[in-house]
Amino acid sequence: MRTGNANVVTNTAVVAKRVLVVDDEAEITEILEGYLRKESFDPAIAGTVEGALAELDQRPPDLIVLDIGLPDGSGLDVLRKANEGRRIPTIVLTTRSDEVDRIIGLELGADDYIAKPFSPREVVARIRALFRRIDAVASGAQAQGAVYRIRDLEINEGAHEVRMHGKPVVVRPAEFRILALLARHAGQVLSRSQMLDLLHDDGSIFERTLDRHINHLRHKIEPDPAKPTYLVTVYGIGYKLDPAE
Repeated sequence: MRTGNANVVTNTAVVAKRVLVVDDEAEITEILEGYLRKESFDPAIAGTVEGALAELDQRPPDLIVLDIGLPDGSGLDVLRKANEGRRIPTIVLTTRSDEVDRIIGLELGADDYIAKPFSPREVVARIRALFRRIDAVASGAQAQGAVYRIRDLEINEGAHEVRMHGKPVVVRPAEFRILALLARHAGQVLSRSQMLDLLHDDGSIFERTLDRHINHLRHKIEPDPAKPTYLVTVYGIGYKLDPAE
Protein backbone atom coordinates (compact mmCIF):
# COMPACT_ATOMS: atom_id res chain seq x y z
CA MET A 1 0.00 0.00 0.00
CA ARG A 2 1.31 3.46 -0.86
CA THR A 3 1.21 6.17 1.77
CA GLY A 4 1.41 9.88 1.26
CA ASN A 5 2.24 13.08 3.03
CA ALA A 6 0.32 16.24 2.25
CA ASN A 7 -1.07 19.28 3.94
CA VAL A 8 -4.66 18.70 2.88
CA VAL A 9 -7.77 20.69 3.73
CA THR A 10 -10.26 18.28 5.29
CA ASN A 11 -14.01 18.35 4.76
CA THR A 12 -16.30 18.97 7.71
CA ALA A 13 -20.05 18.68 8.14
CA VAL A 14 -21.90 21.82 7.18
CA VAL A 15 -25.31 23.25 8.00
CA ALA A 16 -27.72 23.31 5.06
CA LYS A 17 -27.49 26.55 3.11
CA ARG A 18 -30.62 28.68 3.45
CA VAL A 19 -31.96 29.89 0.09
CA LEU A 20 -34.71 32.52 -0.05
CA VAL A 21 -36.86 32.32 -3.20
CA VAL A 22 -38.76 35.56 -3.85
CA ASP A 23 -41.44 35.15 -6.54
CA ASP A 24 -45.20 35.70 -6.59
CA GLU A 25 -45.90 32.74 -8.90
CA ALA A 26 -46.90 29.92 -6.56
CA GLU A 27 -46.22 27.23 -9.16
CA ILE A 28 -42.61 28.42 -9.56
CA THR A 29 -41.92 28.69 -5.83
CA GLU A 30 -43.46 25.31 -5.11
CA ILE A 31 -41.32 23.59 -7.75
CA LEU A 32 -38.13 25.37 -6.68
CA GLU A 33 -38.81 24.61 -3.03
CA GLY A 34 -39.10 20.92 -3.85
CA TYR A 35 -35.91 20.88 -5.89
CA LEU A 36 -33.98 22.78 -3.23
CA ARG A 37 -35.08 20.41 -0.46
CA LYS A 38 -34.13 17.44 -2.62
CA GLU A 39 -30.65 18.96 -3.07
CA SER A 40 -30.24 19.41 0.71
CA PHE A 41 -30.78 23.17 0.81
CA ASP A 42 -33.00 24.91 3.38
CA PRO A 43 -35.55 26.86 1.29
CA ALA A 44 -37.64 29.84 2.38
CA ILE A 45 -40.37 31.42 0.26
CA ALA A 46 -41.66 34.98 -0.08
CA GLY A 47 -44.13 36.27 -2.66
CA THR A 48 -43.87 40.02 -2.04
CA VAL A 49 -41.30 42.73 -1.34
CA GLU A 50 -42.72 43.07 2.17
CA GLY A 51 -42.41 39.34 2.82
CA ALA A 52 -38.88 39.23 1.47
CA LEU A 53 -37.75 42.18 3.60
CA ALA A 54 -39.27 40.51 6.66
CA GLU A 55 -37.27 37.33 5.90
CA LEU A 56 -34.08 39.39 5.60
CA ASP A 57 -34.72 40.97 9.00
CA GLN A 58 -35.80 37.81 10.81
CA ARG A 59 -33.43 35.19 9.41
CA PRO A 60 -31.05 36.36 6.66
CA PRO A 61 -30.50 33.62 4.06
CA ASP A 62 -27.20 32.51 2.56
CA LEU A 63 -28.46 33.26 -0.97
CA ILE A 64 -31.49 34.85 -2.63
CA VAL A 65 -33.26 33.87 -5.86
CA LEU A 66 -35.14 37.06 -6.66
CA ASP A 67 -37.85 37.94 -9.15
CA ILE A 68 -37.77 41.61 -10.14
CA GLY A 69 -41.51 41.95 -10.83
CA LEU A 70 -43.42 41.62 -7.55
CA PRO A 71 -47.04 42.64 -6.83
CA ASP A 72 -46.21 45.26 -4.18
CA GLY A 73 -43.09 46.79 -5.71
CA SER A 74 -39.75 46.06 -7.33
CA GLY A 75 -37.45 43.24 -6.37
CA LEU A 76 -34.64 45.76 -6.76
CA ASP A 77 -35.66 47.13 -3.36
CA VAL A 78 -34.98 43.69 -1.91
CA LEU A 79 -31.63 43.61 -3.69
CA ARG A 80 -30.66 46.98 -2.20
CA LYS A 81 -31.55 45.68 1.26
CA ALA A 82 -29.57 42.50 0.64
CA ASN A 83 -26.47 44.57 -0.09
CA GLU A 84 -26.61 46.45 3.21
CA GLY A 85 -24.25 45.22 5.92
CA ARG A 86 -23.33 41.58 5.29
CA ARG A 87 -23.88 41.23 1.58
CA ILE A 88 -26.16 38.36 0.51
CA PRO A 89 -25.39 36.69 -2.86
CA THR A 90 -28.33 37.08 -5.23
CA ILE A 91 -29.51 35.47 -8.47
CA VAL A 92 -32.07 37.63 -10.27
CA LEU A 93 -35.00 36.17 -12.22
CA THR A 94 -36.21 38.23 -15.18
CA THR A 95 -38.30 37.85 -18.30
CA ARG A 96 -36.35 37.96 -21.53
CA SER A 97 -37.63 41.49 -22.24
CA ASP A 98 -36.51 42.96 -18.90
CA GLU A 99 -33.07 44.00 -20.10
CA VAL A 100 -33.12 47.33 -18.25
CA ASP A 101 -34.05 45.72 -14.92
CA ARG A 102 -31.42 43.04 -15.51
CA ILE A 103 -28.70 45.62 -16.10
CA ILE A 104 -29.78 47.66 -13.07
CA GLY A 105 -29.82 44.49 -10.98
CA LEU A 106 -26.26 43.61 -11.98
CA GLU A 107 -25.15 47.17 -11.28
CA LEU A 108 -26.74 46.96 -7.82
CA GLY A 109 -24.71 43.87 -7.05
CA ALA A 110 -26.63 40.83 -8.33
CA ASP A 111 -24.24 37.93 -8.88
CA ASP A 112 -26.12 36.22 -11.71
CA TYR A 113 -29.43 36.31 -13.56
CA ILE A 114 -31.70 33.73 -15.14
CA ALA A 115 -34.31 34.54 -17.76
CA LYS A 116 -37.83 33.10 -17.53
CA PRO A 117 -38.94 30.53 -18.48
CA PHE A 118 -36.22 28.43 -16.92
CA SER A 119 -35.50 24.88 -15.84
CA PRO A 120 -35.53 24.25 -12.06
CA ARG A 121 -32.41 22.14 -12.57
CA GLU A 122 -30.67 25.14 -14.12
CA VAL A 123 -31.57 27.30 -11.12
CA VAL A 124 -30.18 24.71 -8.70
CA ALA A 125 -27.04 24.33 -10.85
CA ARG A 126 -26.51 28.12 -10.82
CA ILE A 127 -27.02 28.19 -7.04
CA ARG A 128 -24.43 25.46 -6.55
CA ALA A 129 -21.98 27.19 -8.90
CA LEU A 130 -22.37 30.49 -7.05
CA PHE A 131 -21.83 28.82 -3.67
CA ARG A 132 -18.71 27.13 -5.06
CA ARG A 133 -17.32 30.47 -6.23
CA ILE A 134 -18.04 32.04 -2.84
CA ASP A 135 -16.40 29.13 -1.01
CA ALA A 136 -13.41 29.31 -3.34
CA VAL A 137 -12.91 33.01 -2.61
CA ALA A 138 -13.20 32.32 1.13
CA SER A 139 -10.81 29.38 1.07
CA GLY A 140 -8.41 31.35 -1.09
CA ALA A 141 -8.40 34.16 1.46
CA GLN A 142 -7.82 31.67 4.28
CA ALA A 143 -5.05 30.03 2.29
CA GLN A 144 -2.99 33.21 1.91
CA GLY A 145 0.37 32.29 3.37
CA ALA A 146 -0.41 28.56 3.44
CA VAL A 147 2.33 26.17 2.42
CA TYR A 148 1.39 22.80 0.91
CA ARG A 149 3.90 19.95 0.83
CA ILE A 150 3.08 16.99 -1.37
CA ARG A 151 6.05 14.62 -1.24
CA ASP A 152 8.97 16.57 -2.82
CA LEU A 153 6.68 19.32 -4.14
CA GLU A 154 6.11 22.50 -2.15
CA ILE A 155 3.56 25.23 -3.02
CA ASN A 156 3.78 28.46 -1.02
CA GLU A 157 0.66 30.54 -1.66
CA GLY A 158 1.79 33.57 0.31
CA ALA A 159 5.13 33.80 -1.50
CA HIS A 160 3.64 32.58 -4.80
CA GLU A 161 6.45 30.04 -5.10
CA VAL A 162 6.75 26.44 -6.25
CA ARG A 163 9.69 24.22 -5.32
CA MET A 164 10.59 20.69 -6.30
CA HIS A 165 13.29 18.97 -4.23
CA GLY A 166 13.85 22.38 -2.63
CA LYS A 167 14.68 24.03 -5.96
CA PRO A 168 12.52 26.85 -7.40
CA VAL A 169 10.21 25.99 -10.29
CA VAL A 170 9.18 28.84 -12.58
CA VAL A 171 5.44 28.70 -13.32
CA ARG A 172 3.08 31.13 -14.99
CA PRO A 173 0.29 32.81 -12.94
CA ALA A 174 -2.44 30.57 -14.42
CA GLU A 175 -0.32 27.47 -13.79
CA PHE A 176 0.27 28.50 -10.18
CA ARG A 177 -3.44 29.03 -9.56
CA ILE A 178 -4.25 25.58 -10.95
CA LEU A 179 -1.50 23.91 -8.93
CA ALA A 180 -2.50 25.75 -5.72
CA LEU A 181 -6.14 24.74 -6.22
CA LEU A 182 -5.22 21.08 -6.63
CA ALA A 183 -2.91 21.34 -3.60
CA ARG A 184 -5.79 22.62 -1.44
CA HIS A 185 -7.72 19.51 -2.50
CA ALA A 186 -4.77 17.09 -2.60
CA GLY A 187 -5.95 13.54 -3.18
CA GLN A 188 -9.39 14.69 -4.34
CA VAL A 189 -10.43 14.34 -7.97
CA LEU A 190 -11.76 17.57 -9.48
CA SER A 191 -13.60 17.66 -12.79
CA ARG A 192 -12.74 20.33 -15.34
CA SER A 193 -16.00 22.17 -14.63
CA GLN A 194 -15.36 22.06 -10.87
CA MET A 195 -11.89 23.46 -11.39
CA LEU A 196 -13.16 26.33 -13.52
CA ASP A 197 -15.86 27.15 -10.95
CA LEU A 198 -13.40 27.03 -8.05
CA LEU A 199 -10.82 29.11 -9.90
CA HIS A 200 -13.50 31.80 -10.45
CA ASP A 201 -11.34 32.76 -13.36
CA ASP A 202 -10.71 36.20 -14.82
CA GLY A 203 -10.79 34.90 -18.39
CA SER A 204 -7.24 33.54 -18.64
CA ILE A 205 -8.24 29.89 -18.11
CA PHE A 206 -10.82 28.07 -20.21
CA GLU A 207 -11.84 24.43 -20.40
CA ARG A 208 -10.05 24.12 -23.75
CA THR A 209 -6.80 25.52 -22.29
CA LEU A 210 -6.89 23.72 -18.94
CA ASP A 211 -5.32 20.55 -20.36
CA ARG A 212 -2.52 22.58 -21.88
CA HIS A 213 -1.75 24.26 -18.54
CA ILE A 214 -1.69 20.83 -16.85
CA ASN A 215 0.67 19.53 -19.55
CA HIS A 216 3.03 22.48 -19.03
CA LEU A 217 3.01 21.89 -15.28
CA ARG A 218 3.86 18.23 -15.77
CA HIS A 219 6.94 19.16 -17.79
CA LYS A 220 8.03 21.39 -14.90
CA ILE A 221 7.39 19.18 -11.86
CA GLU A 222 7.13 15.55 -12.98
CA PRO A 223 10.20 13.25 -13.01
CA ASP A 224 8.71 11.74 -16.19
CA PRO A 225 5.99 13.97 -17.77
CA ALA A 226 4.84 11.03 -19.92
CA LYS A 227 4.10 9.02 -16.77
CA PRO A 228 2.88 11.60 -14.24
CA THR A 229 2.76 10.66 -10.58
CA TYR A 230 1.89 14.08 -9.14
CA LEU A 231 -0.64 15.62 -11.56
CA VAL A 232 -2.68 12.52 -12.26
CA THR A 233 -5.49 12.21 -14.80
CA VAL A 234 -8.49 10.21 -13.60
CA TYR A 235 -9.96 9.29 -16.95
CA GLY A 236 -13.55 10.30 -17.52
CA ILE A 237 -13.56 12.48 -14.39
CA GLY A 238 -10.75 15.02 -14.12
CA TYR A 239 -7.47 15.67 -12.31
CA LYS A 240 -5.97 15.28 -8.86
CA LEU A 241 -2.71 16.11 -7.15
CA ASP A 242 -1.71 12.72 -5.76
CA PRO A 243 -0.11 12.79 -2.28
CA ALA A 244 0.72 9.06 -2.37
CA GLU A 245 4.24 7.79 -2.94
